Amino acid sequence: MAANDHPAMQLETTIRSHNYYRNAVEKHWDPHEIDLEADLEGVAELPDSAFTGLKQSLALFGAGEQSVTEDLAPLAIVLADIDDQMFITTQLYEESKHTDFFDRYWREVIHAEEDRRGQDRSSPTDERWFNEPYDELFERNERAMARLLEEDTAETRARAYCHYHLTIEGILAQTGYYGLTLAYGENEPELPDLPGLVEGLKLIRSDEGRHVGFGMAKLKGLVSDGAVEPDLLRETIDELVPLVQESIAGDEGASSEDGPGPNPADLADYAYTKHEQRMQQITSASEQIPAVEELTELDA
Repeated sequence: MAANDHPAMQLETTIRSHNYYRNAVEKHWDPHEIDLEADLEGVAELPDSAFTGLKQSLALFGAGEQSVTEDLAPLAIVLADIDDQMFITTQLYEESKHTDFFDRYWREVIHAEEDRRGQDRSSPTDERWFNEPYDELFERNERAMARLLEEDTAETRARAYCHYHLTIEGILAQTGYYGLTLAYGENEPELPDLPGLVEGLKLIRSDEGRHVGFGMAKLKGLVSDGAVEPDLLRETIDELVPLVQESIAGDEGASSEDGPGPNPADLADYAYTKHEQRMQQITSASEQIPAVEELTELDA
């Protein structure tokens, strides 16, 4: 055998999707190992309005994670490459973990504080937490993903990645992490620290960096190969970004125009900035997909 000849193997261990798979394996975490004791003390310091806002924010995150868990399966079916499939199995698992984290937080922190305040226990699935733009955004995502099973083309894949990975995970979720982390981290003196929540968000962001990077790389490949035009991506995202901004504006979270933490206008600007950054990185031949760690940075 010549020096440069190598036997064929099952896996391409140097490609991005395999590296993301390995990154997921190495960074495994358990949502039930996060310490929530300090959060029980922290939420007790919240006024009723802020406590209600926190519940809405958590409900939006929990519902979003459940939705993307349910909607990812069509992509797992149509992807033919084994390394892609292996990565998607980690993403399905991680979306399930994220759903588990928010469910646990509601059961162990929110319900405990409602009991302490003498309030009726609430449900994170109550319709009062969600506005119409939020519902519409996830309904469109579900349709885009389901379309892959009816017509698997470069265009339908591009739209699916734009809805799921780029908009839901790369813009909406990233903006939500930014808002909640700043509000309940150590740098906001007007609100109590919720270190368990912040730790959970940090670990979820670490997972989402791989998810967003995978979708961005797939879109960049479709564009560079000439399979789709950049305008298709821009048109798809431009239709969705207003829904993201309206979803954020309707969130009665810990922040308000006059309250602590980033206000809705700041969050809308942040979401738009995320959109512009992602599109430039995908459509410009001179730009590279950022490393996972960069994709998870709140100011990246």
